[in-house]
Amino acid sequence: MNRPHYILLPVSPLFIAFSLFCAFLFNLLPWGHFIGVPDFVALLLVFWGVHQPRKVGIGTAFVLGLLMDVHDATLLGENALAYTLLSYFAIMLHRRMLWFPIWTQAMHVFPLLLMAQSVQLVVRFFVSGKFPGWFYFIESVVAAVLWPLTTWLLLAPQRRAVDRDHTRPI
Repeated sequence: MNRPHYILLPVSPLFIAFSLFCAFLFNLLPWGHFIGVPDFVALLLVFWGVHQPRKVGIGTAFVLGLLMDVHDATLLGENALAYTLLSYFAIMLHRRMLWFPIWTQAMHVFPLLLMAQSVQLVVRFFVSGKFPGWFYFIESVVAAVLWPLTTWLLLAPQRRAVDRDHTRPI
C-alpha cells in the first residue's frame, strides 16, 4: 500500500527545544540504568538530525552530551563525543533516510545508535577496564523499535488536517 506523501507544515523551534528537553528529562529518570531503557536524547537527536538538520546539529548534540555527562557522572566528554558523532552521521544520511518507509528508517537508525553506544563503551572500557556485558546493546534495539512511534508523535504537529477547511490559507 503506497500512501501519498503529504507536505508537512514548518516545525516550530520551540517544539524542537521542548521535545529535546522532555527527552533529557526522560533520561534523568531513575530507570535510565536498567537494561533495555533507550537513550531518549540520542533517539531524538537522530530524529531531528534526519528531519531538521539545519535546526538541530552537532552543536546541540555536543551541549546535550555535556549535560548527560554531568548527570551520569561519567568522564566529561564521553556522551558529548558519542552524541556529536551520532548527530554527524544522522545529518549525513538524512536525505537518503527520508525516502524509505518507516521500518526501513528504523533499520538505518539501529546502526547509528549502536555506533554511539559503542563509542561510549570504548571510552568507559579505557577508563575503567570493565565490560558491562552484551545486554548493554539492547538499548539500541529498543530505540530502533521505538523509531516509528517517535516519528509519528513528533511529526503529528506538522501534519495538515485530513478534511481541509478551504477558508483557511494553509
